Amino acid sequence: MKKLGLLALAIMGGILAITAYSAPAHAQATRTWVSGVGDDANPCSRTAPCKTFPGAISKTAAGGEINVLDPGGFGGVTITKAISIISESIEAGVLVSGTNAIIVNAGVNDKVLLSGLDIEGLGTGLNGVRILNAATVTIRKCSIRNFTQRGVDLEAANANSRVFIQDSQIINNTLGGFFLQGQAGVVNNAVIERTTFDLNGGAAVSVSGPGQVVLSANTLAFSVPSLLIAGGTTVISYGNNVFRSTGTPTQTIPLQ
Repeated sequence: MKKLGLLALAIMGGILAITAYSAPAHAQATRTWVSGVGDDANPCSRTAPCKTFPGAISKTAAGGEINVLDPGGFGGVTITKAISIISESIEAGVLVSGTNAIIVNAGVNDKVLLSGLDIEGLGTGLNGVRILNAATVTIRKCSIRNFTQRGVDLEAANANSRVFIQDSQIINNTLGGFFLQGQAGVVNNAVIERTTFDLNGGAAVSVSGPGQVVLSANTLAFSVPSLLIAGGTTVISYGNNVFRSTGTPTQTIPLQ
């Protein structure tokens, strides 16, 4: 009887050891959540959300998604992998002072989405979104304002890095609204649609070096110039763009 009891304990101990070994210690979720009243010590689930984007991104798998549960200020973040940060009809603030708000330095095949964010530089922040490396970065329904450098700065090291800016407002940034210049002369590209550039201290849209910028249904106002082109970049207007200071597209293609 005693031997049977010892055998049962041994079997149970083996099962527990196998279970403990097979359980991942730091599993990352494909979908995580942040809340103004969350805590970065949480697992970032819907019922136990994190408080900041940096806290959530460390617990989100590559290619995953961070969602905003309720209004709050979620902090600047450096993105080093494919990720989506999404806020739907909820105030999702990224407030910074003296630094960049969002840096994208991901892999050459990584795709990044920023949607519904209120990105504020408080008059001392550097760039709203600075892109150093990625396949594509989509900025959708975002407000980017009050930075000492640029609202969106695309200077990617990898060739054919592309940014899509859609349905956004880029306002009151000292050096300009959007800047494109590939590092070491590599080709970077941009598509900008239905976006307002207003009161930017430099050019509303500035492009330098090889590449292509496509503009469609944008308003570029109260910046001098509205459009600054240098270094062989091609700027194409697909129509319905409004320019309220100097600078015009290099070529115009009829709206299709």
